[in-house]
Order: sequence, then structure tokens, then C-alpha cells
Amino acid sequence: MEEVLQQLANLQYIDSRIDELKQLRGDLPEEILDIETDINRLEAKISRLEEEKKELKVERDNLELEIEDAENKMEKYEEQQMSVRNNREYDALTKEIESQKQVIENSESRLEEIEKRLEEVDPEMEELQEKLDDVKELHEEKKEDLEEVKKNTQKEEDMLLEKREEVEENIDERYLKSYKRLRNGLSNGLAVVPMERGAALGMALPPQTQVEVRKKNKIIIDENSGRIVVHPSFFENAKEELTL
Repeated sequence: MEEVLQQLANLQYIDSRIDELKQLRGDLPEEILDIETDINRLEAKISRLEEEKKELKVERDNLELEIEDAENKMEKYEEQQMSVRNNREYDALTKEIESQKQVIENSESRLEEIEKRLEEVDPEMEELQEKLDDVKELHEEKKEDLEEVKKNTQKEEDMLLEKREEVEENIDERYLKSYKRLRNGLSNGLAVVPMERGAALGMALPPQTQVEVRKKNKIIIDENSGRIVVHPSFFENAKEELTL
């Protein structure tokens, strides 16, 4: 049983140290994800503006053709008016001319709107592009910061992960499941803690529990926290064995 307690202490020591190394990265991973979201959002906005600009130009070209076509029709109808034989034909051509005038008026009105919008699109795109460039620059800076932190801790983390696999292999499956269940259910991930001055994490242990912990021959569960309490020598051994 003493070997089981030692392996559980080793596993907790390793996991706690890995947690510390991850904390060194701070909020950098989350910040990078947020920045990448901003990049995607800005790129999508620029893409939409580019598409809008393209569609406006196509619409403008079509309207210019409509105006040209309407002007040609008006000219043709006006020529035909000169040779009509009765008022009915003249009135019919007049209606056609008025209809083409309306087409021209509507098209020219829409062309004004398009030109105004096209004048607005480029500045909007430039502003978004400037923001995008700034965000991308920040993204690179944060990635470099994260890589620097990883570089400084990667060797130790790799060693700990390798050692963790070895420790897990030496722990009975039932004890390992209990450890993982405890660790996953705790905010600080401390499933195994040392008894220090008759207390576990500052909470006093009953005298009988203290005696049992010192015997090192059984798994002791702290009634207050539900954690496994072990003799501090197990963590001293873990530190000596596992510290680089």
C-alpha cells in the first residue's frame, strides 16, 4: 500500500507541476483564439464589401445599357411620331416615349445612389484593412510570446508527460479512476494532498486520522474535502525523484 500512496503522490506532483507550467502561459491561448475570431470577422466584412462593390459595378453597367436602350427607343418613337396617320397612333407613341423617360429617370436615380455608395465602400474597406493589419500584427506578437513560453517550459513538460505515463502504468486501475474522478471534480486539481502539522490544506484532521496517515498503510480520505491525504514524505520523495 505504501507503494500505491507513493505513486499517487507522484502522479499528483506531476499533474500539479504541469498545471503550473500551463499557468505560465496565462491567458495567451485564449487571447490568441479571440484575436483569430476578430481576424475572421474583419476578413468577412472586407469580403462582403468587395462583393458589394463588384455587384454595384455590374448593376451600374446594366443601368447604363438600359439608359442607352431607352434613349434609342425614344429617338425611334419620336421619329415615328412624325409619320403617324392618326391621333391614336400618336398618343400610343407618346405613352411609349413617356415610359422610356421614366425608365431613364429611375435608372439615373439609381445610378446616383450607386455612385454615392461606391464612394463610401473604398474608405470603409481601407479602414477595415488597417484594423485587420493591426490585429494580425498583434496576433503574431501573441503567438511569438506563447511560443517563447512554450520553448522555455517544453522540455520539462515533455519529461513530466512521459513520466506521468510511467506512473499511471504502475497504479492499479481502481485507484487511478478514483484519482481522476477526484481531480476532475476539483477546481484546483488537488486530489492528493500532504498532511502538514496535523492538517490537510489548512483544515485540521482528527487525531485518529493523523495516526492513520502516519502509518502509511492505507488510503485516507479527508472527510472535509474528500481528498486523499498522505504523509508529507511521499511528496518529498516525489519532488526529489521528479524535479529536473
